[in-house]
Amino acid sequence: MPQPALSYCAEQVRRYDRDRFLTALFAPEARREDLFALYAFNLEIAKIRETVREPMLGRIRLQWWRETLAGFDDGTVRAHAVAAPLAETVKRCRLPAEPFDTLLEARERDVEPDPPADLAALEAYVAGSAGSLIELALDVLAVDQPAAREAARHVAIAHGLVGLLLAVPFRAAHGRVDLPRDLLDQAGLHPDAVKEGGDPRLAEVVRAVAAPVAQHLAAARAHRREVSRAALPALLPALIAERKLVRLAAAGHDPFSPALGRPDGSLSLRLAWAAWRGRY
Repeated sequence: MPQPALSYCAEQVRRYDRDRFLTALFAPEARREDLFALYAFNLEIAKIRETVREPMLGRIRLQWWRETLAGFDDGTVRAHAVAAPLAETVKRCRLPAEPFDTLLEARERDVEPDPPADLAALEAYVAGSAGSLIELALDVLAVDQPAAREAARHVAIAHGLVGLLLAVPFRAAHGRVDLPRDLLDQAGLHPDAVKEGGDPRLAEVVRAVAAPVAQHLAAARAHRREVSRAALPALLPALIAERKLVRLAAAGHDPFSPALGRPDGSLSLRLAWAAWRGRY
């Protein structure tokens, strides 16, 4: 039987955010499109850095989204392939404005040329971007447990950190280096040299940034018995982060390793097994 066509938002997430696409499939059918709309919105603001040459242009586009979101309150929906379904999701799920504001504020840092000052600054950025997104995903799933919120924060930081590490080649090619400036200085590595790859000092920096990922995963899983199954579609990125962390270590913490470009063939099955067991 032919499969039904994906919505625009679902197709965008499938193509450009495979991790969240796979995890959204474990959500109740009635909530999947809401997650796809939310994740497609995240894609729209995440790609701004790669589509503008000047920070001011990036800020203008982020401001456009701020005004678009503000218009939802009085029923004003701009003609945009993501804005329309997102407006429906915000209304249907009664999503609060604060996480959206925090997410957009975090994305302001994307358009700045300088790397984060240190690991704490990088984690703060990830908490503001990925953390706000996972918070909204829990709202879509109607999960309001304090334990789930705390676990989600750690999952977001773990998944976000390892995701940024694997994206180092792509983001550096577009002028954005997310590795902490103090670690780069300690390694004697200039940010401009990151995009070239092949420098063993880069692996030292990547290893240092990857170190807290396991700690965040452990902290998230410490709440596992208190978290309902309803939260799983938002928390399953923990498993993905763990898998990526193992693959990164196997590649010698070299984000330019060709091995990291190969798909994880068993990921879908591992996610299904984890979801069936109620684990993340």
